[in-house]
Amino acid sequence: MIDDWSDNKSAITVYIRNISTMSKSTAVEYLLRLNNFEKYVAKEYDGHLTINDLIAKIKNGMLDPYSVLNGYAAYLRNCTITTSTLKQRIVTVKNFLEYHDVDISPRKFKLKVKLPKVIMKKREALSKEDVIDILNICDNIRLRIYVMLLAVTGMRATEALSIRIKDLDFGSKPAKVFVRGEYTKTKVDRTIFLTDEVVQQLKSWLDYKYRTRRVCYQDKQIEKVVTEYRTPEKKDIDLVFAVYQDKDRPNPEYLYDDMGKSFGETLDRMNRGDREDGSNGRRRQITLHSFRRFVKTTISDLGYSDFSEWFIGHSGSTYWRKKESEKAELFKKIEPYLTFLNIHQLERQGADIQSKVQELEELNSSLRERDKVKDDAIAHLSDQLLAISTRLQELERKQQTVISA
Repeated sequence: MIDDWSDNKSAITVYIRNISTMSKSTAVEYLLRLNNFEKYVAKEYDGHLTINDLIAKIKNGMLDPYSVLNGYAAYLRNCTITTSTLKQRIVTVKNFLEYHDVDISPRKFKLKVKLPKVIMKKREALSKEDVIDILNICDNIRLRIYVMLLAVTGMRATEALSIRIKDLDFGSKPAKVFVRGEYTKTKVDRTIFLTDEVVQQLKSWLDYKYRTRRVCYQDKQIEKVVTEYRTPEKKDIDLVFAVYQDKDRPNPEYLYDDMGKSFGETLDRMNRGDREDGSNGRRRQITLHSFRRFVKTTISDLGYSDFSEWFIGHSGSTYWRKKESEKAELFKKIEPYLTFLNIHQLERQGADIQSKVQELEELNSSLRERDKVKDDAIAHLSDQLLAISTRLQELERKQQTVISA
């Protein structure tokens, strides 16, 4: 292991290369954490110790791994990071050392490396009125449709940004969107149903995005400003929410910062951009992930808890298995509760439902009246039958009296 490394091949490089085979995004995050640890080691040992040297000294018994980790934890406490971030960095370094054959006992780690407890924040789901307010205040058509898609599907932020034009299936009933496994947390492909409202919004966005527009540019050959009309080329692999397409490999992660910044500015305009306590002023109380909680809560409150787990991409119960047609029927029932801006359609649906309810009430009243008439008729027949029975008994007694005489 460590004896085989060359001078230009660090322990961090070897570890990150291994992690990248599993997930490139995870490898990038781990590299940032380990680079921070490398800076700490350089500062702690006055630049006389590299990461490779540190591992070698730990394996030779010259340094205690628990003391190193505890010292790093103390160093991180003075940094402006959250408790959960601190724990993540320590655990990453622990895994890194274990990968390079440094024995770390879980029991000793718990006893010797003291980490602050993570305070769990109680986060309430957004209400439908909250979602409508946010959509109405969005002055960016791209952001508004992106937020609506999150509030309809419960997708994670990067999952929605990974959608390509070819992943949209507007022809099926209901319409669907395909999410690639490489961008899901579970690394499993999945398909999500779309409401009619969000389908119309997505179509409008694509029409606007690929519209013919006037372009002005400086032609250096003729040294004049040239004006012409151009229509962007529409490709199946284009990311739906990307304005500028990467011809080789469109990467949705590049869009996240842009969308997050625009969303934060939208919250600030509506005075809803408050930050969470204990997050060092970084994390907002409302995030793009809040719409995922909204979808889960909305569907669960309707009595479809298992369906909600499947819908947002959780594994759910191993015993809950439905056909695609049955899932589509369930989605139709919840679709009105995931519709936000199409007020006229909702009013028509509400009027139709109220009309049907009134018809049922009138029918029920008619049936009750008919049952009452039937009950009166049965009671009358019963009285007549009793009277006839009484007369027959009297006739039988008289007949017996005549026979006896």
